[in-house]
Amino acid sequence: MLISLMEWLEGVLGDYPGAGLLDFLSVRAGVAIIISLLISMVTGRRIIRLLQRQQMGESIRDLGLEGQQQKAGTPTMGGIIILLAILVPCLLMGRLDNIYLITMLVATVWMGLIGFTDDYLKIKRKNKDGLAGRFKIMGQVGLGIFIAAIMLFSEQVTVRMDVAEAEAAGLSVEDQVGAPATTVLANGETVIRANYRTTITNVPFVKDSILAYENIFGIGRQLVWILFVPFIVFVVTAISNAANLTDGLDGLATGTSAIVAAVLAVFAYVSSNAIAANYLGILHLPGTQELVVFSGCLLGACLGFLWYNSFPASVFMGDTGSLALGGVIAALAVLLRKELLLPLLCGIFVVENLSVVLQVAYFKYTKRKYGEGKRIFLMSPLHHHYQKQGMPETKIVIRFWIVGLLLAVATILTLKLR
Repeated sequence: MLISLMEWLEGVLGDYPGAGLLDFLSVRAGVAIIISLLISMVTGRRIIRLLQRQQMGESIRDLGLEGQQQKAGTPTMGGIIILLAILVPCLLMGRLDNIYLITMLVATVWMGLIGFTDDYLKIKRKNKDGLAGRFKIMGQVGLGIFIAAIMLFSEQVTVRMDVAEAEAAGLSVEDQVGAPATTVLANGETVIRANYRTTITNVPFVKDSILAYENIFGIGRQLVWILFVPFIVFVVTAISNAANLTDGLDGLATGTSAIVAAVLAVFAYVSSNAIAANYLGILHLPGTQELVVFSGCLLGACLGFLWYNSFPASVFMGDTGSLALGGVIAALAVLLRKELLLPLLCGIFVVENLSVVLQVAYFKYTKRKYGEGKRIFLMSPLHHHYQKQGMPETKIVIRFWIVGLLLAVATILTLKLR
């Protein structure tokens, strides 16, 4: 929006101080982070007061955890703050004709509405189960199908590759979007490159290796949706639910999501830059520079919300925030073709989710075999296990953040560790 205004002013007034400033991606991303932070911090207090007036307080189920009952009545649905802090800066600083940015805006609103409905039913309508699980899953599946469809059919979602490399990967002229062009590399070498509509993705830790879903089991381009769509649906559903489970301690999901957002911003930048992508040996994805702006908004929103969500929390994000955070993180990774890195990058989310799956599975197994259910952890998700051991909440959160930072650094290192 601001970009269009600046371009209009430049056409009317000609050169003036600051003209063309928003042409620089780094400026737009930086300003987006600042706006997002300001929106979170300025509107946050007002939204918290509104939630208090509407009696949107959290009802706490007694699980025998230290300090748990003190949180009863704390306003929830604070994810509204996160959603505003993502959407407003994106609309101001992003190029709204970019398919990647449009997809992420849809994903944010989509998952935010699902989470908002769930919170509203739980708190306002006093329905302890909230939105029925099948409807929540249907919403997540719907988003996964939408993203997969964009990847498969949009001519703006392409990979720019050397024609020779594309042919070696099984791509043909039919997969090209537009005409090939000759490119002169920094070393003077001349190559022919073209944009390809394809599902290929980088394989972590393997040099110059890509995975083409259409080549798996020899299913071909026409039937790629049989494998690709279910996989994307699984990724979106798994990460959004995992982020939801992680949101159990003050600042845990918020801080972890901020770390993930920063890494995805780095991936978006190097993937959109032809020189950086060629040097690092990753896929060049034209147009993904707008995902740098979106990632900046996501980072700023998380950090701004942490102002109120850090211990002791003045507000909880609720499903409005946690489902949205997980959904947009999954969508970002898929659009950047880094979905295979999610188990590493989102290791905190994954382990939290696995702790619940293992706990339930082991309990059912031992109850069926021995007549009495046994547990692996004192309580799941994993952060509650440490609470049961008597570890202070702030120490658990900070230690999880540290582990998240280590995983983030390891994820960035995959750019060179091949």
